[in-house]
Amino acid sequence: MEGYTLPEFLLKSSVKAFQNANSLAKYCGIIWNDNDSGDFEAEDKRMSKAGNSYLRYYIIEATGSVIRHCPEYERFYHKKYAETRNHQHKRALALTSRKFIRLLYGLLDKSQLYSPEKSR
Repeated sequence: MEGYTLPEFLLKSSVKAFQNANSLAKYCGIIWNDNDSGDFEAEDKRMSKAGNSYLRYYIIEATGSVIRHCPEYERFYHKKYAETRNHQHKRALALTSRKFIRLLYGLLDKSQLYSPEKSR
């Protein structure tokens, strides 16, 4: 990743290498570790440190910009922010990043440019 901008990296790497958007998110490191035991399922899970840390950073930075400029993503961020009392910003930003990754994967898979009118 060093030496590439996010768009250059995404264009140079084949999206076909990933089965779906979830596997791309896993490669980016935007996943949560399972913190379960038996029937117990923890509410507070840490984000995995696996994956490409540079790509994670740039995806999250890009998501911040998308939140500022796209009303749909801003509404989604605020909705996720209001859902919890712990780690509000980090959780909402990570979940919005996952939504952004789904958009990126779909656009790259279909070789399309983003159009706000078509995203609805």
